[in-house]
Order: sequence, then C-alpha cells, then structure tokens
Amino acid sequence: MARQTRKLERCDPVPAGRFAAGEDPAKREQIIDGAKSVFMKLGFDAASMNDITREAGVSKGTIYVYFQNKEDLFGAIIARERERITLRMRDILAGSEEVEDGLYRFGMGFATHITASQVIEAMRTVIGVVDRLPSLCRHFFNSPSQNVRTVLDDFIKRHVALGNLKVEDTDLAARQFIDMASGTFFKLRLFGDLDDVPPFNEIDHVVTGAIRVFMAAYGVHDNSVTVKTKEHA
Repeated sequence: MARQTRKLERCDPVPAGRFAAGEDPAKREQIIDGAKSVFMKLGFDAASMNDITREAGVSKGTIYVYFQNKEDLFGAIIARERERITLRMRDILAGSEEVEDGLYRFGMGFATHITASQVIEAMRTVIGVVDRLPSLCRHFFNSPSQNVRTVLDDFIKRHVALGNLKVEDTDLAARQFIDMASGTFFKLRLFGDLDDVPPFNEIDHVVTGAIRVFMAAYGVHDNSVTVKTKEHA
C-alpha cells in the first residue's frame, strides 16, 4: 500500500504557479542572457558550458534541461534577437499609413539598430561560425515565417494593393530598400572602418536618399507622391 502511495505521489501534476522542468520562460531567458554575454566576450569556439553556467547563475544540469548543447543555445540567441527586431519593425510599420512615412520610420529604425555596437558584436560572432553552423547563421536574417525583410515586404504589398506603389517583385523591392537604407553603414561598422554608431543626421541623409530612389522606381508618380517625396529630400 505504501509502495502504491509513493507511486501516486510521483505522478502528481506540477502544483499551480510552478513550471515543469524546462518550461520556465524566465529561467530560459536567464540562461540565454548568460550565454549571449559569454559568446560576445569569448566567441563561440572559446566559450564553454562552464562559462555559461557561471554567467547565467545556474547549474550545468539546469542548462541541459533547457538546451541540448552549445549549438542549441546559440540558435536560441539568434532566434530571440531576430524575433525582437522583427516585432519592433512590425510595430513601426503598423503605425504608418503613408508609404514615405513608413519607409522613413523603418529605415531609420533598422539602420540605427543594425549599426549598434551590441548588434555588430553579435554579427561578428555569427560570422565566426558560419562555416561550421551555416543553417543556424542563415536564421539570423531569415526565418521560415517572419523576419525584417518579410515585414517590409508585407508593407509594400499592402500599398501595392492600395494603389500607392507599383511593384512586380515585392521581395526584391524590400531587399533593395533595406540595402540602400542600411548597407553602407552596416558594412563599415562590421569591418571596423567606422568605430562608432553613425550620427542621426548621417543616417537620416542615407535613408532619405533611399526613399527618393525607391519612390522613383516604384512610386505611382502622381503629384501627391512627388510632393511627399520632396518633403523627405
């Protein structure tokens, strides 16, 4: 009878308010934060699970409840960072009714984000393991569902449907605008030619130019669009 009682106790559900093993979101975030800090300090190759346990303030056993290995952790960091910037860009575009206003907000927000010191350090870490973990690294920019490019693509498609833009290949148009708005600064920062985050007025100048080129290629070219484009010039 006692043996049956103990067996029943083991099968009891997790008490209300507590998470089952590996399902506590706060603990998962704690581990990811610790791993991100270690990877950015030491690089992926030099970082060990012992380093991550110390930085995260958890036991190695706890880490393995949530993540299979170092590669799994690295993938979780990439997924979280991609999701954060994707949601941020989606929120920016959700509040923009005009094409030029949305492009300006998107361009300024993305260029500022992608050239931030923390992001550049993360990018360099990703590049350092691209040969060994190509599929993980590709997910930094691309996801089967949503990423920054697909968010802009949806915005462009909406304005094509409204008659504000004339675009045959919206995915290409999104790629082109992202490259024009952020590509120059991003590459300079990534490869060390630019030590600090570009000042606001320089980002504004580049993004404004990107809007002008984009609208010249894809705008409907009526008077209202011409006036609005000149306002950003």
